Amino acid sequence: MALPSTPHSPGRLVVIQALKPKRCSACRGGPLSLLVLEDGAPRCLDCADLGHLVFLPRGDTALTRRSREESGLSVVVVRFNRRKSRYERQGVLVEEPALARAEARCLADAEARRRRRARDARRRAVEDEHFAAAFAAEILRLFPGCPADRARAIAAHASARGSGRVGRSAAGRALSEGAVISAVVAAVRHVDTPYDQLLMRGVARYEARRRIAQAVESVLWSWQATGTGVG
Repeated sequence: MALPSTPHSPGRLVVIQALKPKRCSACRGGPLSLLVLEDGAPRCLDCADLGHLVFLPRGDTALTRRSREESGLSVVVVRFNRRKSRYERQGVLVEEPALARAEARCLADAEARRRRRARDARRRAVEDEHFAAAFAAEILRLFPGCPADRARAIAAHASARGSGRVGRSAAGRALSEGAVISAVVAAVRHVDTPYDQLLMRGVARYEARRRIAQAVESVLWSWQATGTGVG
């Protein structure tokens, strides 16, 4: 059993996950799940003076890196992939206290990240609240006859983070008149006209819009109590 293409740097210890049952050539213990090759002969971890190490599977890059930093002795664990004809890393062997310290460091980082996410979420919530209020104020400037609670509802819907709606577009974030009017028109279309019912009956979208256009205009004009135009 040879290691023609074991992925390790010169001088780094390597342990192999056995594909076939093998026994230690020194103590005859086995079958071995992990073994070390010395002069081509399999040795168990105890006979190779590695029995005090614990296995950490691959998958958590930060934990692996920190475990190796904390451990005075670490060993790469590989397994032969017959289909690819090469050895592939499966994890590392490290000292158990080192793994415990690494886990503690990762947990501390996870808690720090959780707190940072919570702070970011609070900050975004405040930003979103201020933006929705500004959006509602712009709606009322353009449509002073619009009920205030309706303006707030339209603003909240149009500016919802991650929604992809007009309020989250570049024009919407800039509170451009066109974007604000588009949000109001969309809200009126869905709430104050039978537009949705027409779509449910199979009416084509453009035909449905044509049928309710006058109703939308009527609502918009009723909200322009001070004579503010819609552009």
